[in-house]
Amino acid sequence: MIEAVVFDLDGVLIDSEPVWEQVRRGLVAERSGHWAPDAQKKLMGMSTPEWARYLSEDLGVGLPPGEVADLVTGRMAASYREHLPLLPGAVEAVRRLAARWPLGLASSAPAVLIETVLQAAGLRPDFRVTMSTEQVPRGKPAPDIYLAVADRLEVAPARCAAVEDSSNGLRSAAAAGLRVIAIPRPRYPPDPDALALTNLVLTSLDDLTPEAVAAQS
Repeated sequence: MIEAVVFDLDGVLIDSEPVWEQVRRGLVAERSGHWAPDAQKKLMGMSTPEWARYLSEDLGVGLPPGEVADLVTGRMAASYREHLPLLPGAVEAVRRLAARWPLGLASSAPAVLIETVLQAAGLRPDFRVTMSTEQVPRGKPAPDIYLAVADRLEVAPARCAAVEDSSNGLRSAAAAGLRVIAIPRPRYPPDPDALALTNLVLTSLDDLTPEAVAAQS
């Protein structure tokens, strides 16, 4: 029986991947680095220390990873203050499920951006636990973040459902032993092998109902 639901943030509740890509690409270009063809795919799910080091070393930004993280995070926060790209049905989906289960949030976004988004969307009270991969040893696709959120919710991973969109997010939730619900973003489709790990694939947040989640028990 499902006893808790854990959401991802980027690509599930907010259409943030295009913003992340724009901000990171911009910094790489400013520093005369090289944006690799598979860079965005690799970056999705990385923790802040991981992606900052990747930009610094692999993509040629050349600044210390801590400075890279601060620059990118600051620009993301400024973009969100100007326009919060909530996905259609996000608020309604969260509140539907919060009325039935305790909710967690397992995000690769820095903690400061998680709080910025949830406060701006009026969703902070709906989440019992929120965590960033900054707070665990390894980012997605490692299971660390989902195991940590389930632990804080005091619910066994096997009794939690995860709502994810990206390849690394799906792999992370599956590796942690959660029931995995995928809502893929067409612009950033997950790899077939990652999608094969899911228990349910939905086309939109409108389809994320208590009945659909409970059926994954």
